[in-house]
Amino acid sequence: MPQRREKRAHNLFEAAATYVAARTEDDQERLEEASGWVSPEALSFGVSELACRAVVALARERDQSPSTVARDLLGLPVA
Repeated sequence: MPQRREKRAHNLFEAAATYVAARTEDDQERLEEASGWVSPEALSFGVSELACRAVVALARERDQSPSTVARDLLGLPVA
């Protein structure tokens, strides 16, 4: 008998973390799965919140401003 994943509710931050990780790993199946856990609006909010938290964490680690880190991550020139 095939093993089934237990269906349970996922929160938007879990969906966002899984979605972003799947994108970085080019895992289309997991990407689509995470996309179905919450509404597109909730997923967008979660991904945005994850991006903000990641930039803040990197800024602290690098001892740089969040603006500098964000621009660097996107390959933009320093403002």
